[in-house]
Amino acid sequence: MEIKIKIDKRSKQAKVFYEYLKTLPFVEIEEPSFNKDTDKAIKKAKVGKVSKISLEDFRKELYS
Repeated sequence: MEIKIKIDKRSKQAKVFYEYLKTLPFVEIEEPSFNKDTDKAIKKAKVGKVSKISLEDFRKELYS
């Protein structure tokens, strides 16, 4: 059985409750996602599989 809970993390009590839920072994937390391309880029950046690019080169790539 699954239960979905939405928590507004703007209050102090909600933040504490959220942190508690993360410690429970039977709780799986799904954070809201942006889109697939953004998620892939974030994962690559976290593991260091990105290269630096100049702003000018980025603009050329973006608008081509």
